[in-house]
Amino acid sequence: MSWFQRLRASLGKARDSFTAVQNLGRAKAPLTEAFWDDLEDLLIMGDFGVPTTAKILEGLRTVAKQEAWKTTDQPVARFHKDVERFLTLPGGELHLTGTPAVVLVVGVNGSGKTTTIGKLAARLHDEGKRVLLVAGDTFRAAATEQLSIWADRSKSEIVRGNEGADPASVVFDGVAAGKARNVDVILIDTAGRLQTKANLMEELKKIRRVIERELGRAPDETLLVVDGTTGQNAISQAKLFHEATQLTGVVVTKLDSTAKGGVLVAIVDELEIPIKFIGLGETVDALRPFHPAEFTAALFEDAPDSLSV
Repeated sequence: MSWFQRLRASLGKARDSFTAVQNLGRAKAPLTEAFWDDLEDLLIMGDFGVPTTAKILEGLRTVAKQEAWKTTDQPVARFHKDVERFLTLPGGELHLTGTPAVVLVVGVNGSGKTTTIGKLAARLHDEGKRVLLVAGDTFRAAATEQLSIWADRSKSEIVRGNEGADPASVVFDGVAAGKARNVDVILIDTAGRLQTKANLMEELKKIRRVIERELGRAPDETLLVVDGTTGQNAISQAKLFHEATQLTGVVVTKLDSTAKGGVLVAIVDELEIPIKFIGLGETVDALRPFHPAEFTAALFEDAPDSLSV
């Protein structure tokens, strides 16, 4: 099975809202106010969120007037293109230009953050890079153990501190070790205790300052890992982390579960930050770079299974 076929099969739940939108246009019925109301309801239910839904509808209504659309198939066809356009931002690829390159990974507990780091480490190792993992989540013993397992799997090195140690000091040691060992990439795990968000955000700001001081520059990437099944809660998470850490990209995990595809559009639209990777499962190869055209095609029924980006 190709990656596109796998992606399409995994997005069954996410495709429901998009299929419902397509169904609005199949009959080529007269374009009425009731159509716009139905489309708005479907987008809200599909986790596009109120601001992004309003923006999509405003754009479609404007073009409908300009081009004198008469039937429902016309805005539906344009909606397909709009979804891809909303998801497409510059900087979608991973930028690892520093020596060593540093990737700071943030996210709440349970989002799949540590697993994502492990999978990313495996990808980078396969590309011939020497990788160092830094266990900056010192408040959850399971996180450090989990990261150690992924270090073995991905043939990466690891720096870990004692349980309860100051995370910033562990990050300091990790960056120093990475520089001394001449590694190519340092991947830093962090705590995700959002229930104490004020302390967490201050802690992340401190970690970022440590990295900047030791490197003489900001991290090459600051990636937020969000659980796609959390819907609009992912947006509020993203805003909080962006304020604290200046995110450069988002990784959306668990899209093979009950996630709705609209949340990806909302994240990109509201934060203007690109999605860099998506995760479909637990296997090492289940984390792949995000391609808007490929993802959009997988969400619509009429895309050919042979599509490959």
